[in-house]
Amino acid sequence: MTLKIAVDPDSGTAPYEQLRTQISELARSGALPVGYKLPTVRGFAEELGLAANTVAKAYRALEADGVIETRGRNGTFVAAAGDAAERHAAAAAREYAEQARRLGMSRARALELAQDAVRAVYAD
Repeated sequence: MTLKIAVDPDSGTAPYEQLRTQISELARSGALPVGYKLPTVRGFAEELGLAANTVAKAYRALEADGVIETRGRNGTFVAAAGDAAERHAAAAAREYAEQARRLGMSRARALELAQDAVRAVYAD
């Protein structure tokens, strides 16, 4: 399998974000299967004509999102996205709930604010 990514230098979207978005979509759709080994940062940067830091930034964002995982010297792989993404979202939700409670917010108000945020994000 060949990883086909196209980065448009004339796009208003930053190259690292284009890369992050495309890899994320490919992984979540199953086009990139769980366990697929991604190219090295340097190799991928060279292949795409990007700076290594650009690819590294995209990989860091994808790892933070639970889309990929780095296994040290063994490389970077597509993660079991469903489990990792849900764990990441659950941790963020818990952090929000804990902060709302520390701020003295009622449970009902915290839920209202969270629902408003979800509606705003998913309205796109």
